[in-house]
Amino acid sequence: MTDIKAIEEAGSYVAAQAGKAGATYADFRAVAITAEAVRLSDGKPDLINRKVTFGYGIRALADGAWGFAATPDLTKASVSDSLREAVQIARSSAQLAPRPAQLAPLSPVHGDYKTPLKTDPFSLALKEKVQYLQHLDELLKATQGINSTGTFLDFRREEKWFYSSAGSVVTQNIVHSGGGFTAAAKRSRREVGERSYPTSGGQYASGGYEIITALGMESACPEIAQQALALLDAPSLTERRTNLILAGDLVSLQLHESVGHPLELDRVFGSERNFSGTSFATPEKLGNLKYASSIVTIKSDPTAPGGLGSFGFDDEGVLAHAATLIDKGLLVNYLSSRETAARVNKDSTGAMRAESWTDLPLVRMTNINLTPGSGTLEQLIADTEDGVLISTPDKWSIDDRRENFQLGGEIAWEIKGGKRGQIFKNAVYSGSTVDFWNSCDRICGPEEYRIWGTPSCGKGQPGQNMRTGQGASPARFRNVKVGQPA
Repeated sequence: MTDIKAIEEAGSYVAAQAGKAGATYADFRAVAITAEAVRLSDGKPDLINRKVTFGYGIRALADGAWGFAATPDLTKASVSDSLREAVQIARSSAQLAPRPAQLAPLSPVHGDYKTPLKTDPFSLALKEKVQYLQHLDELLKATQGINSTGTFLDFRREEKWFYSSAGSVVTQNIVHSGGGFTAAAKRSRREVGERSYPTSGGQYASGGYEIITALGMESACPEIAQQALALLDAPSLTERRTNLILAGDLVSLQLHESVGHPLELDRVFGSERNFSGTSFATPEKLGNLKYASSIVTIKSDPTAPGGLGSFGFDDEGVLAHAATLIDKGLLVNYLSSRETAARVNKDSTGAMRAESWTDLPLVRMTNINLTPGSGTLEQLIADTEDGVLISTPDKWSIDDRRENFQLGGEIAWEIKGGKRGQIFKNAVYSGSTVDFWNSCDRICGPEEYRIWGTPSCGKGQPGQNMRTGQGASPARFRNVKVGQPA
């Protein structure tokens, strides 16, 4: 059991002693993580795991540079040693730092945040979860021809305590739930039709077991199984230019790769280059770049209910708040930390996040949400004389500046005369970020809107996996290159 009193004493000690240790600023962040994964292959357990970790990290600013030290040891001697070590690392780093770090102003905050939930997923018996996944397996295999399935549930709780030398004291209890399944029809290693639900890799959100219930996986099994069978004999989508409709989950991926990552301000400044590099959206374009068409407004919003990137405070104590990044097509802000925000004369957007207590926080996506337009997906299809609808991400590639990309989905439908027609597999599309977003001419309404969860967004060196959300409705893009050469 986590020793709350010891955490409070350690946090208070770091906040009080930071200056005496030689830091101009320091913070203490303790994290207890409970994670559970239940995965079945063809109805049989493939992975059943529950893991609990605890520890804390101390971040110190000294001589204009950062130092960081982490340990699970809460004894006073260890806390004191860790603070001293963080300051020493900062002083050593200062000798190589290209410029001294300056922080955007932040008033002290005191608060407590808890994910709203109805049913604690950790309160349910493991046996019950396994039986539910076995039931999904039976429903999928009731469709003749489905000979391979995968089903899973995933749950995570993060308890966090934050203290800073500036006077902030914050506690948070964040709960995530996720699940999904795949169904495949296989004749040989090369002849495979496969579909995923609710999307590839499943859907994740903040909340309790009610998230799983709301996914509607049982009722979706017959249709998804039939689509897998159809893909077995479907032709590949051939190359051409046409109107492209992306289902909400592919709009989510497009937001993540071509808006979220290039607007992380550490990438913009080049201090973060790992995992597909830097960004084309350099500071002189702020307030000047027409990033997208005038119907496109995109916000970072960690306050959005149910988002996988929702929280009460980021990992340097900034209160969660919505921040517009693209306003009616114009680039107006970035995802930022206190340090990076100061370099563009703005306040932090509260996007400083770490995977665990062992990690130094980085600028990361929260929920990157595309403001809905109007109408349903079926109305959008009816409004499209000729085009292609692609759904369910299964491949993506983007260059080091986040400009040129190729993305693809598990399944596509030809649209003729406002109706769905031929099904295609190997459905890819490509473009350049700014041109592509400027071709957006229709976004579906709130009734189609969902914040899709990305449970493992990689960034950093050493690498960290962060959980992010992307709020999206289906959208249409004009004159897009789709398919592959015949």
